[in-house]
Amino acid sequence: MLDTTTRKNIDDCRDVLVGKVPDPKSQIEQITLALIYKFMDDMDKEAVEKFKGKAKFFTGEYAKYGWRKLFDPSLSGIDMLSLYSEALEKLNTNPNIPELFRNIFKNAYLPYRDPSTLKLFLKHINEFDYSHSEKLGDAFEYLLSVMGSQGDAGQFRTPRHIIDFVTACVDPQKNETVLDPACGTAGFLLSAYKHILNQNTDKRQGDKLKPDDRKKLATNFVGYDISPDMVRLSLANMYLHGFSTPNIHEYDTLSSEDRWQETFDVILANPPFMTPKGGIRPHKKFGVQANKAEVLFTDYIAEHLSSKGRAGIIVPEGIIFQTAGAYKNLRKLLIQESLIAVIGLPAGCFNPYSGVKTSILFLDKQLAKKSKNILFIKIENDGFDLGAQRRENINSDLPQAFELFAKFKESIVSDKALKFKNANALIVDKEKINEKNDYTLLRDRYTLNDEVNHSSFKLVEIGEICHIQRGGSPRPIEKFITTSSDGINWIKIGDTNENAKYVTKTKEKIIKEGLTKTRLVEVDDFILSNSMSFGRPYIMRIPGAIHDGWLHLRIKDREAVDQDYLYEVLRSEVVKAQYEKLATGGVVRNLNSKLVSGVKIPLPPIEIQRKIVQEIEAYSKEIIEMKNSISKKEMQIRNKITAIWGVKEEILLMAAESQTEYNK
Repeated sequence: MLDTTTRKNIDDCRDVLVGKVPDPKSQIEQITLALIYKFMDDMDKEAVEKFKGKAKFFTGEYAKYGWRKLFDPSLSGIDMLSLYSEALEKLNTNPNIPELFRNIFKNAYLPYRDPSTLKLFLKHINEFDYSHSEKLGDAFEYLLSVMGSQGDAGQFRTPRHIIDFVTACVDPQKNETVLDPACGTAGFLLSAYKHILNQNTDKRQGDKLKPDDRKKLATNFVGYDISPDMVRLSLANMYLHGFSTPNIHEYDTLSSEDRWQETFDVILANPPFMTPKGGIRPHKKFGVQANKAEVLFTDYIAEHLSSKGRAGIIVPEGIIFQTAGAYKNLRKLLIQESLIAVIGLPAGCFNPYSGVKTSILFLDKQLAKKSKNILFIKIENDGFDLGAQRRENINSDLPQAFELFAKFKESIVSDKALKFKNANALIVDKEKINEKNDYTLLRDRYTLNDEVNHSSFKLVEIGEICHIQRGGSPRPIEKFITTSSDGINWIKIGDTNENAKYVTKTKEKIIKEGLTKTRLVEVDDFILSNSMSFGRPYIMRIPGAIHDGWLHLRIKDREAVDQDYLYEVLRSEVVKAQYEKLATGGVVRNLNSKLVSGVKIPLPPIEIQRKIVQEIEAYSKEIIEMKNSISKKEMQIRNKITAIWGVKEEILLMAAESQTEYNK
């Protein structure tokens, strides 16, 4: 357990470095190198003073680099800096230290040349005193937990409670192989290791494990990462938690074929979400042809599970619903072969690093073959608030989600039907997911039908009665704006009023050349906002062009659909509720043509549609008349009061304001 003194020392080290080494990851690297440097010297000191033996690491020509040599009173600040800098660069050539440590010190260097900063930094490092690596491991884990920078490839630290939740759900066993193909600082691997230790504990952690079990554990855990810096941190983290020769490899999981034949019983990962500009150039062995990182990583994991393999993967929301061919093919592959559950996390779960909406995919090759269903669970509270500080709160949904997931797995094994009363859990038949051939894994899509089926009229999808296409924007738009009278109306959200029904004019126009990158809409077409204040419908009374913040809807058969009826339905609360559930994104919520196409609405015969519109218009007229009547009554009352007091209304208002100020 990390003590407060050690925590303070780590924080002090970071505070010293922040002026010279602003990047948090570089700070951690410098602290890691210094801690291990001192740790080796501590081991030499223990061998000599406690066990009456000989120093092992700092001997021969490398004896001059011993940690304690840095604190020789005869050394000036410049001398200390020179010796420490030289030591960092030479330790990877020291044949007396393990290859693991040599790898950690490979390409190490001191990134600043300020003697006073180094002297204060080494003073704080020197206050660490560990008799064995486990305590140093706890300190190192805390050090990694404060790393707040997102990597160039979109990787960022996964919150500890989410890592442990995923691990507990997958439930790795002592004899199983475990992989993280984008291991970062080895958080998932160590979570799996601790999970196994806790499973095999009687009086002291892991005491039920036999020597052979521990030998297997040492070789069963494997991590890959493309970043040499992350590999260095993973090696240190694994070593300091008891792995003397950790299997962490600098490896390009998506482009290299060297380890393609390896399979694993358990894979746990939060792969990088971002794709480099121009995409990734993977080899041809992937089952899904793609150049997006999240698609390839998910496919890699699915394809590298053993016949009894299980996986927990944190994925960005695009994996769940994107309509591009690679995404659909990936979801189809997962549903057919391994997917058993999708657990949606709240949008702020990765704050402050990212506001991206994520889900957890749980794969199980054995259970997927037996089950006709997929479990969906929505997490609304992960035990922390969703602000930048992520302060801990109560009533986390994670324990209940774990129980629901466990019951679902038990029902598959026992072949017994299972129904949940929990509103955030839903079991969906795979056939239902496969119906539209887009294999969407949005939980709310499969709850919407029950909510709208109360209509006594036939339900149709909007895509059945309307052509739906997204707008587009010529860029940069400034090049296409014109003041010419023959320009084309350029329709922006600012040209509309939230309560208006029609678009009648625009503030700007674009030249005809801009039409190649946008979409032309005609009189009587519908446009629907798809971002920010999404779901607002308007009927066009002028032709124009729309940017990508609009969807264009054109009624297919005007003999079957009344324009005014469709407008009223599109802005109804029932349809808005469907939009709200289907909208994607974290900070900015969006609709797209595919999602809107699947929204269901009641479609009575055309005569009834027109009668409904007439009734709505009659009610609207009554409401307007009532409002006017109320306004007249209010004016009559005000005039009456004025007449009673015999003063002008303005004086009454001034008196009322004065009374208000007096009361304050």
